[in-house]
Amino acid sequence: KNSAKAMEKELVTCSLQEKEKTAIDRSQIFQIPPRKDLETKVIVVLGKAGTGKSILVQKICQDWSNGEFSQFEFVFWFDCKQISLPEKQYSLKELLLEFFVKPQEGSKEIFEYILQNPAKVLLVFDGFKGLHDHENFPRCSASQPEKDLCSIKELLSGLIQKKILNGCTLLFTARPKDKLYQCVSKVDKTIEIVGFSPQQRELYITKYFEGSPYCESALKLIKECEYLFSHCYSPVMCRFVCFVCEAVLEMGEKSLPSTLTEVFLKFFQQKIMLMQTDVTTTQNQESLATLARIAWCLGEKHQSAMKSHLLPSVEVKEFALKYGLFLPFALPRHSDSEEEEFGSTFSDFAIQNFLCALHLLLAEELRDKNLTKYLSFLSKKKKPYNWLDLMPRFLAGLMFLQDDPYFCSLSNEDAKQSTKKQKTLLKYIRRLQINTLCPERLLELLRCVYETQNNYLLQHVALRLEPDLSFLGIVLTPPDVHVLHSILKRSRKEFSLDLRNSGIDVQGLRALVSLRNVTSFRASLSDTVRLWKSLEQTKDYELLKASTEKFVLDPFKAKTMKDISDLSDLVEMQEKMMNCVQETSGCTRYEIPAIRNLKKLEFALGPACGLQGLLKLVKILAAFPSLQHLDLDALSENGIGDEGAKSLSEVFPTLTSLETLNLSQNKISDLGAENLATALPSLSSLKTLSLYNNNICDFGAENLAKVLPAMTSLRVLDVQYNKITGVGAQQLTDSLRKCPHIKNLVMWTPTIPYGVLEHLHQLDSRISV
Repeated sequence: KNSAKAMEKELVTCSLQEKEKTAIDRSQIFQIPPRKDLETKVIVVLGKAGTGKSILVQKICQDWSNGEFSQFEFVFWFDCKQISLPEKQYSLKELLLEFFVKPQEGSKEIFEYILQNPAKVLLVFDGFKGLHDHENFPRCSASQPEKDLCSIKELLSGLIQKKILNGCTLLFTARPKDKLYQCVSKVDKTIEIVGFSPQQRELYITKYFEGSPYCESALKLIKECEYLFSHCYSPVMCRFVCFVCEAVLEMGEKSLPSTLTEVFLKFFQQKIMLMQTDVTTTQNQESLATLARIAWCLGEKHQSAMKSHLLPSVEVKEFALKYGLFLPFALPRHSDSEEEEFGSTFSDFAIQNFLCALHLLLAEELRDKNLTKYLSFLSKKKKPYNWLDLMPRFLAGLMFLQDDPYFCSLSNEDAKQSTKKQKTLLKYIRRLQINTLCPERLLELLRCVYETQNNYLLQHVALRLEPDLSFLGIVLTPPDVHVLHSILKRSRKEFSLDLRNSGIDVQGLRALVSLRNVTSFRASLSDTVRLWKSLEQTKDYELLKASTEKFVLDPFKAKTMKDISDLSDLVEMQEKMMNCVQETSGCTRYEIPAIRNLKKLEFALGPACGLQGLLKLVKILAAFPSLQHLDLDALSENGIGDEGAKSLSEVFPTLTSLETLNLSQNKISDLGAENLATALPSLSSLKTLSLYNNNICDFGAENLAKVLPAMTSLRVLDVQYNKITGVGAQQLTDSLRKCPHIKNLVMWTPTIPYGVLEHLHQLDSRISV
């Protein structure tokens, strides 16, 4: 069972701005592009709680001990839960050579060697939840930061700011946080762990039950419960589900719990009830209630560890350790004469979350109405319990488990009290303005409502969802997709979904797109093409055709080379679609509606990839027959130059619907303007042409002037901020007299004397001053 936990998980490098992803191997984690010597390198491993970040860094440590990652002579691993106790202070030497490992001799010499050779040192901080907020860290003010006592935050601040051990490598693991971009300039590499794929889930379950008589039946049982199987994308949740499944099969039962709340209630029942006698029942209930209160008190402070002597009683400590709810650890000593101290930490984030929810229901001081304030879909300003992200779901689920005998024995509530709490939640959600919730809070509402499994609540929420649902940039895990699918299915409305940059997997995208009442959707191009290729391989041509008809692309903004590659893949997919449809319906021609209907395309790759990206884009522009707006103006300036202008001009005859062409700020000179002018008359629908802020001189203006009369559809020409003088301006003005169709010519530039421009405006009022 334990070996199964160390199974390989897919690692993904993630560009924070573009969300561009590529799979990498574990051996590539420390591969960073060359940079200044003796500069601290910062690597961040992101992943939701339970996806295997800790297992990954432990495996890195194990690999290093076996000879891999030989660039490091020292590797130090720290669990941030254990070192972040607020009252503790450390010197760097104590942190490395007391807390982590204490050499039998030569500590002073080893520490001096570390200080002199920082490039050979790797420091791993596992579970650094303060990463997103480190801009607010106290600056390291110690005069000798390597030797003075500091709080852990000051030490970390000094490490990140390169004041301490400059030149070392720092590896942090953290949960994904929206504010991470604030310190992205200090991060050299960001890696995201995405959890188990469906195939890896099956492999984990198979290994868990290896040698067990329930091996085949367990996998079948878990897969039949789609919601629990979706939660198995998280290795930690997969272990809990397997544990409960094993208990269910041993008791001869034929079905699993239907929600995550029931899974954890069953887990506690199996852990505690089956090992207790009547004498200890009351004592265990009291210890569990006390432990739940501790979980809540720590959780409110974003903590999961405490000094062991602060536990209220020996009984509670023994109870927590006996049932594996707490794990002990030793705290470092400042001197050998100091008494050894121990700490205790919750063994798992999910256990602490469940106990927090249990406390809120058991606490007598909390009235029914106050319970709803601990749910996460409150006002937009407050986000108090994000760290306890599972707690609101467990709280909602527990409110509707009044019939469960084990929960009743814990709560000592009568049915009347339980019903009152349910009515409070029902009333609260009925009054909730669901259409005003931001995507994160809407998703949290759906999660909580699903955990209740209350038909009225599920139907109520389903009927009040807005027809246009956007989850743009919101991570949708497999359980999220299952919940969303389940609730959408209940509604009679038709929905349009925006799933771009949601990290949705192919199975989830397929499930949502296949719903009849999902009439249109947007998703990342790479995800969509991957889905279509999957449907093509399985020969599910009916769903393939239906999903292409629902897909929306317009408007599309290309920001990376990958976007251009994905767009090329989409065009290539259309060719394959033609073959598929011919096989099934005998049609001789089929266009993907998203390609046929694309009207606006923005190109913003910047100077590094601008020309390269354009040269690739022009090869497929003809595939978009309805393209009306092509915008190559970007804040970072694409800089396609004369070569790009020439390449683009060659495909003008195919862009018959183009009405707006924006080539502003692209370093186009007279040569490029000449090439453009030759082909511009072939743009039969062009109404607006912008060449603002390029390098066009009088020769380029002369070439443009020659073709203006032939551009009969043109209404606006903008050549501001070029290098045109009064000569070129006069040529454009002379041509304008032959162009009654043009409504506005904008050509102000410092190289045209103001008096000249004023005179030209008097000759023709269509010239803007």
